[in-house]
Amino acid sequence: MKRNPKSAKSKAEAIQVWTLAQAQAAVPYVNSVVRSLREHALDIQKYKLTVEKINHLAGRPKRDTLIAEQEAKQDLTRAEHEFQDAGDELQALDIYTLDPIRGQALVPFVHDEQLAWYIFDLFDANPFRFWRFQSDPEETRRPITSKQHGLVEPTSLHS
Repeated sequence: MKRNPKSAKSKAEAIQVWTLAQAQAAVPYVNSVVRSLREHALDIQKYKLTVEKINHLAGRPKRDTLIAEQEAKQDLTRAEHEFQDAGDELQALDIYTLDPIRGQALVPFVHDEQLAWYIFDLFDANPFRFWRFQSDPEETRRPITSKQHGLVEPTSLHS
């Protein structure tokens, strides 16, 4: 659920920013939803590959092959809907997916009066170890220090 700034609405859109303490308190919930996103993303890959394999079989498809293709397409559609639902669940909290396969999401906060993101990592023992500014390249990882521990009261930020 990445935001595309080029398609942003002309009027300002407020997003809820978090303190690190709030983000850490939400870890069990965020963990559950990000895990679901990851599983659905892996299912989507699996079903796409299945459909692709079936479509590349030589010769005229047999009845069993046509049924398998139809089932894979239905499974793919279901996985895509479930992925979207889980993404919407995070987005309702103003948390956005960075990389669903790697189990990474972005939680907004304010640092030095700029929009910044705590980087949630499903597979890290400390899921909020890094952060980055909105303006940083996507791969930027800054270690969280006492400065990012929520000195700014949670408010909403207009983007």
